[in-house]
Amino acid sequence: MRVAGIQSDIVWEDPQANFAKLRTWVASAKAAGAGLVVLPEMFACGFSMNAEAIAEDAEGPSASFLGEMAQTHGLWVTGTVPVRQASGRPRNEMVLAGPGGERVRYAKMHPFTFAGEHEHYDAGSEHVRAVVGDLRVTLFVCYDLRFADEFWANAHDTDCYIVVANWPKKRREHWTTLLRARAIENQAYVVGINRVGVGGAMEYSGDSRIFDPWGEPVAAAAMAETMLLADVDPQVVAQARAKFPVLKDRR
Repeated sequence: MRVAGIQSDIVWEDPQANFAKLRTWVASAKAAGAGLVVLPEMFACGFSMNAEAIAEDAEGPSASFLGEMAQTHGLWVTGTVPVRQASGRPRNEMVLAGPGGERVRYAKMHPFTFAGEHEHYDAGSEHVRAVVGDLRVTLFVCYDLRFADEFWANAHDTDCYIVVANWPKKRREHWTTLLRARAIENQAYVVGINRVGVGGAMEYSGDSRIFDPWGEPVAAAAMAETMLLADVDPQVVAQARAKFPVLKDRR
């Protein structure tokens, strides 16, 4: 499957402005043959702690936008949305929308306490995997990347990890290093899509990457709005694991 990662700047707390921009990017991804499009964390509003003001219902404007893009273009598309809960605080929820109206939802398990995210958003508690075309994908969000055990727990059933982020420029080396490590240690593709620009007084460097199961970069971006493209093949994962069976020795 061809995967497209959209490394976009995000207009602060303005979903409609972001939807307008992203419609063009998703159309370009479809034209390039993508079957899966990955948008950054909080693609519609930025990584805002103004949670109650920006929170949406489960099928609010942002999830509906993802569904519209998926059905219009006949592909899968994902990014995170601040989703209002019946009780408690909103959750930073990754929504994977499919061309047939499918919805897969993963709530970020590790809110970024260093920035006070846990004071505004509730954590999720469950890993989420999905089958997208011929790929078994597992969903993670930003700070989750630092917790290797979460990735290990899903390795045997994962061909491709999707990690969306608003990862700050000041820790950019951590981002690229950890993405590569997760690919190497789990012998799986890792699609890491970050934002660029400035939001909430924080600068973001992009540095989006797609790594193969050997930890080799197959697509990379610098500090600009751009689209990454890579063909992600589950047979490459199977071959890597058969040739060098590291996972069999994991305890």
